[in-house]
Amino acid sequence: METPQIVWLRRDLRLSDHPAFFAAAEAGPVVPVYVLDDNAAGEHAYGGASRWWLHHSLQSLASQLGAHHSRIILRRGDAVEQLADISRELGGTPVHALRHYEPWWRKAQGALAQQVDLVLHDGNYLLPAGAVTTGSGSPYKIYTPFSKAVMEQMPPRDALPEPEHISHPHSWPKSDDLADWGLLPTTPDWAGGLQDFWQVGEAAAQDRLAEFEDDVAAYDEARNMPSIDGSSQLSPHLHFGEISPAQIWHALKGRRGAGWNTYAKELIWRDYAQNVICQFPAYATQSYRDGYGDRLWRNPNSDQQAAQDLHAWQRGQTGYPIVDAGMRQLWQTGWMHNRVRMITASFLVKHLLIDWTQGEKWFWDTLVDADYGSNGVNWQWTAGTGVDSNMFVRIMAPLSQSEKFGAARYIREFVPELAHLGDDDIHDPPAGMRPADYPDKIIGHKEARERALAAYREMKDG
Repeated sequence: METPQIVWLRRDLRLSDHPAFFAAAEAGPVVPVYVLDDNAAGEHAYGGASRWWLHHSLQSLASQLGAHHSRIILRRGDAVEQLADISRELGGTPVHALRHYEPWWRKAQGALAQQVDLVLHDGNYLLPAGAVTTGSGSPYKIYTPFSKAVMEQMPPRDALPEPEHISHPHSWPKSDDLADWGLLPTTPDWAGGLQDFWQVGEAAAQDRLAEFEDDVAAYDEARNMPSIDGSSQLSPHLHFGEISPAQIWHALKGRRGAGWNTYAKELIWRDYAQNVICQFPAYATQSYRDGYGDRLWRNPNSDQQAAQDLHAWQRGQTGYPIVDAGMRQLWQTGWMHNRVRMITASFLVKHLLIDWTQGEKWFWDTLVDADYGSNGVNWQWTAGTGVDSNMFVRIMAPLSQSEKFGAARYIREFVPELAHLGDDDIHDPPAGMRPADYPDKIIGHKEARERALAAYREMKDG
């Protein structure tokens, strides 16, 4: 009898180009296992939007496996304990998994390897973290030389096909019922916008890639235009591993021009974020650069006005139409246009002088593509606190950004109380044209800029 092979699933919920699944299917009967381990991740257990996506992605994968007369074993609790128990139950079977780089998963991989035959594969990134190094053999800290080094090793490995045959064991370990996990919101059910906006699962990811193939040529400019939205919208599919970056690269690499070149750098940025968190595991919770902290930020936990400002930002009630449109899009769809992410993040950190970690927490709970590495790297880049980051004194002007990138239609969609305004007025409604049901600016741009620069100078002099 062939030995059963466990496939430990995490953010890799697909069958095609899945090196762990492919190897397991070739070795023997496959037992796919997903363990919902909230305790391991601590503060970075999945937020509400991610849990919604996870439910539907697991449901989709279960349907795919059903076509192979297979299934997913669902367990809740300590991932190491659950996988070790299942391995013992099946007679000491090996566990195959794609390598993950979040600090809690690296710890779990190390602990599991002490108890079972753990076979780790690479497949969630273009290259394994640590695969490219400086001339001295050190990992890169700065994105630009990292990106150049990655490009020298492109294209990535060939994508693997879906296993033609997935055999199953004679008996299955016990499994939870997905519905019992309570991943979907009920009281209230706030996920209607997500349901309308997204299709979830591997097939949906491939469909989205096929659509983007026709648009990638215009990506360099269109990605910055919220009203056009030329972004790929593949980020949640990539995050949950419903599609691999290798599959995307090989599908698009024949496209020439600035659009593909820019998008390739976005894929490499995902790899860069993993390399950063491997070097600095607490990067999503702690500033890399010392000296910011309470000396710069207003603390919503002790400052009532800061708390009110944070709440207004979260709810899209700042009085800045482009900021409010972005925050409301996030609330409704679990996603935000990439240019608007930069604008809203800069507004929180610099206009409102609120610590970037507050924004990271909010995005973690509300984004369907919330990613530990990318979220932390992006926030620290904006805040000026990162190992490679924008300077704090470079303060984005949300009103001129809105006009420059033609956000009028985008604002009308997500801030309907301004829908009657013309393109010349909607970015910054003048006195007498601002509706009564739309708030005044939480702080003036000039005032906010001067306050931020003064606070920064005081911090540096302190």
